[in-house]
Amino acid sequence: MKDIVFCSNNCFVLYSAAVQAKNSENKESVPSLLQSPMKDRPPKAFHQYSNNISTLDVHCLPQLQEKVSPPSSPPIMFPPAFEAAKVEAKPDELKVTVKLKPRLKAIHGSLDDCRPPSKKWKGMKWKKWSIQIVIPKGSFKPPCEEEIDEFLKKLGTTLKPDPVPKDYRKCCFCHEEGDGLTDGPARLLNLDLDLWVHLNCALWSTEVYETQAGALINVELALRRGLQMKCMFCHKMGATSGCHRLRCTNIYHFTCAIKAQCMFFKDKTMLCPMHKPKGTHEQELSYFAVFRRVYVQRDEVRQIASIVQRGERDHTFRVGSLIFHAVGQLLPQQMQAFHSSKALFPVGYEASRLYWSMRYANRRCRYLCSIEEKDGLPLFVIKVVEQGHEDLVLTDTTPK
Repeated sequence: MKDIVFCSNNCFVLYSAAVQAKNSENKESVPSLLQSPMKDRPPKAFHQYSNNISTLDVHCLPQLQEKVSPPSSPPIMFPPAFEAAKVEAKPDELKVTVKLKPRLKAIHGSLDDCRPPSKKWKGMKWKKWSIQIVIPKGSFKPPCEEEIDEFLKKLGTTLKPDPVPKDYRKCCFCHEEGDGLTDGPARLLNLDLDLWVHLNCALWSTEVYETQAGALINVELALRRGLQMKCMFCHKMGATSGCHRLRCTNIYHFTCAIKAQCMFFKDKTMLCPMHKPKGTHEQELSYFAVFRRVYVQRDEVRQIASIVQRGERDHTFRVGSLIFHAVGQLLPQQMQAFHSSKALFPVGYEASRLYWSMRYANRRCRYLCSIEEKDGLPLFVIKVVEQGHEDLVLTDTTPK
């Protein structure tokens, strides 16, 4: 039998076979140990180590027989992550269900290792946001721009400028209102008082030609002829663009000629669909935009005279800040006293002008100027009309 070492309270004791033999004499409860083959061995010395404690009486421990342990149970196989593993048990035993929570494993050397752990704020609650999209059944027609503008106008969430007033000016040739397309009739040009004409409608008339300065000649002549000519396409009066083919009487408005697919050439000639060549032509003109300075040549003196001679005027005649309201008239017996070497003073003349105020700086007011007769001589009257004040009337015998 080998030596046995017993440890208790920092005390180490070594037992030999001789000690066991000595103790066996006093104890008859263990007779089987006397006949042990260890008896023939020479006795060994008794070693005792004490650390300030009394000697302990140590008895020999009986040798117990080893029990055969039952076979080991097979290892429990856990299912993979995100699944619940159920351990099968016997009918008499309790069933236990184990749920394993997945744990993310950080890859060594990745960027996640350097990030600090996320902090959970106390009292914070998360809410789930769900979106529900309803698709109407059947065909869905998207709203047009006018409906969208009307809807935004009702909501009042947008700022829009005031609508531009409609342009009621009408071309004397094609009878269309407002400026036309750049690659079409083009802009309106003034022909006379309240008379307008599209640039290309006048330019492509048979009688009209353009000077080097950009003046259009014979526009009034073309207008008088167009009042008697009917368009072959729309059957309305005012057509001035005729076919250049000899003895061809087809005549169109400029806009109607484009719709009828007439052919225009760079030398300002045109052929109707019956006489135009088949296919493309080298001199064919397909772009009608005019960006150069173009105006209608007219006699301004005669035009002003016609304006002055009109009795009832529905139009405003304005020169700079001076607005004419009435020209007035002179009788034969007034000619000698109502004129000078530089000007005429017709009775009934009336005009207004916006000019600087006499009362406030950096403010304008209206001055109404008129000519009256007093004792056979002209009387010049100026009425100052200013908001917040009574009208001030100034009179004198001279315009200065």
